Amino acid sequence: MNRIMDFMTNTFAPKVNKIVKNPWISAIQDSIMAALPLVFVGSLVTVISLLRNLFHWMPDFSMISNFSFGMFGLIVAFMIPYYLMEKKGHSGQKLISGSTAVVLFLMLLFPTVQESGEITFILSRFGATGMFLAIITGLFVGFVMNLAAKRSLFDEDTPIPDFVVGWFNSLLPITFILVAGWLVTVQFHIDFFNVVLLVFSPLASIIQSYPGFVLSVFIPVFLYTFGISGWVMMPVIYPVYMAGLAANADAVAHGAKAVNIATQETIYAFSSMGGIGTTLALSFMMLLISRSAQLKAIGKAVFIPSIFNINEPLVFGAPIAFNPYLMIPMWINSLLVPSLAYLSMSLGLVNIPTHSFLLWYMPYPFTSYLATQDFRAVIVCIVIFAITWVIFLPFFKAYDNSLLKQEAKENLEESQLEAASN
Repeated sequence: MNRIMDFMTNTFAPKVNKIVKNPWISAIQDSIMAALPLVFVGSLVTVISLLRNLFHWMPDFSMISNFSFGMFGLIVAFMIPYYLMEKKGHSGQKLISGSTAVVLFLMLLFPTVQESGEITFILSRFGATGMFLAIITGLFVGFVMNLAAKRSLFDEDTPIPDFVVGWFNSLLPITFILVAGWLVTVQFHIDFFNVVLLVFSPLASIIQSYPGFVLSVFIPVFLYTFGISGWVMMPVIYPVYMAGLAANADAVAHGAKAVNIATQETIYAFSSMGGIGTTLALSFMMLLISRSAQLKAIGKAVFIPSIFNINEPLVFGAPIAFNPYLMIPMWINSLLVPSLAYLSMSLGLVNIPTHSFLLWYMPYPFTSYLATQDFRAVIVCIVIFAITWVIFLPFFKAYDNSLLKQEAKENLEESQLEAASN
């Protein structure tokens, strides 16, 4: 175990953190994070819409969701080159780069253009189902604009104003980008949206499978226990989750059944109880049954944040990170909890999510119900809490006893020093 900890601490973690800080990767992460408030708005609309089941006179707010969560892909397409140019030191070009990406994204959505000038888009392509296209569009535009920003049509000592120089320097790369989109869409009649979906369909199929879903939960937790943010996996996993939810919503709208279990809503329904790694039971233990002074104090500090599914104080304060006593049960739970969630949904015991719900800070079991809109999810939530309690308990007791012995030893040494000084 010591050799594994040494490898993860000194070799693996630094390399992963280096990847996370790469401007191309971090641009995708920052873009998704920046656009998440739109998803939160869609989640609020979902919660409010539940009230229509009781109060039929309430208006239909679905249009708000269509133009918040439903525009997620469009916003990400803008944000990626925006952040990339900023990270590359070309802040003066970030706005025009983001705007160019939006234009290219619209072209690649393969709209229908009538002779009368009317243009028709498929609304669903703007949202989660267009995430992969948005990422590719944003990275392509960022790549071209970054190359162009390193060169200028004018000398450094030109008397021409900087903003005019910026305009002319942007003309060639923007023209190249839009001509590329025009060739694909107009000349070759390629629906690039469907091409991207086809290319990424194997990845989506893997993550939507049982082992793929479990690994998509386990890997971020595993990294988190070594102090590496689970968001490092976001560029790969999150688009699949969002596309799965969008496909579920579309299927239900057309009278079919939802089949994609791997969604962020499923994670929030069960696996994020107390935060990433399902740690709520552990925070209860620290508050209620710990005997060591250290864990009692930590329990009082982390309990309230854990109720609202914020477990950074617990992970780095207990600590769980780099602590084999608590890392191992967290790994076990991150394999077991998604397995139980997948099993309960695949057997029809709990509804598969079909509406956006990313209000992760709501306490359980309310979150379980709201994410699935199924009261049976509350029962599964309680079962999961009990199981994670059982898994954590022996490891927690061993850690608590080790701290208790250490504290007793320290108290004895302090007493001996006081006696000697007297």
